[in-house]
Amino acid sequence: MSMKAVRIHEYGGPDVLRLEEVEKPAVGPRDVLIEVHATSVNPVDWKIRSGVQRAVVRYKLPHVLGLDASGVVVEVGAEVNKFAVGDEVYSSPSHKRSGTYAEYVAVDQDEAALKPKTIDHAGAASLPLVGLTAWDALVDTIRLAPGERILIFAGSGGVGTFAIQLAKHLGTEVATTCSARNTDLVKSLGADHVIDYTQQRFDETLRDYDAVLDTLGGEERRRALSILRRGGRIATLLAGVPEATKRFGPNLGLGVVGLEMLGFKLQSRLFHGVRTSWVIRASDGDVLEKIAALVDEGKIKPVIDREFPLDEIVAAHEYSQSGRARGKVVVRVKPEPTAS
Repeated sequence: MSMKAVRIHEYGGPDVLRLEEVEKPAVGPRDVLIEVHATSVNPVDWKIRSGVQRAVVRYKLPHVLGLDASGVVVEVGAEVNKFAVGDEVYSSPSHKRSGTYAEYVAVDQDEAALKPKTIDHAGAASLPLVGLTAWDALVDTIRLAPGERILIFAGSGGVGTFAIQLAKHLGTEVATTCSARNTDLVKSLGADHVIDYTQQRFDETLRDYDAVLDTLGGEERRRALSILRRGGRIATLLAGVPEATKRFGPNLGLGVVGLEMLGFKLQSRLFHGVRTSWVIRASDGDVLEKIAALVDEGKIKPVIDREFPLDEIVAAHEYSQSGRARGKVVVRVKPEPTAS
């Protein structure tokens, strides 16, 4: 059987996205087939689409993009023991199984969880990738402890809006950077200190912090060393691959990034006493279960800027890539039923 899905046949701008009829994914013995109600656009999606990530994530084209999904299980593999047909689930599949810009996606049962009960599919689809990323950074990598202080870069972005809420749940004092128009938003999420990066430098304001969540890289990451105490930690999400790819090509660029990463890690440890770790999101259904519980307890809420239908995926990518989005850009694949 066929389904509608968004594929790329070549790398390039948003106009390379094509809504097409393709074959439904095959269901393996450990897979659940999800009828996708909503997905979302993450920066990694348009980086993959443009080709700047192809040294790290390489697909055989044409390829269906997308790394977030919320929907309903319509088929299960023979070895599946966690879910049944009719379950409402959400997932951020691994890069090997990406393809959520589609009416159906098959994922390993260990990469899915029952979606939060208190939010709809659009809200649930906004959470998996950013939630798993923030959890990996704050809980598993930095290991934030109650009473510590953390600076979160770009607090109004997808990862930032989730990370602020998670850091507050963990009992920490949170500073974040954003523009003035987003100050009220990040404060409403729990930020204790807000630095308007257009008017202030965070390294002239903050001192002796325990941790930094770096979502920006580059100069901001280097400046972060000056605000951390000895024994502090940096979790960084960006390694500069897109920029290096544009300058040196995909393969040489990846090598350059590897050397820069090693150099920064050594510099931060030897000269500042700071531990630096690079975070790579793991697709983990167990963590998604914990996130769902926090959502249903009111500790985490989705932050959605705009919603687009699947046939407006080009506009969704354009808006996400503009840098104006606050929180997440969601794509509706199946309209929510209206109340009668």
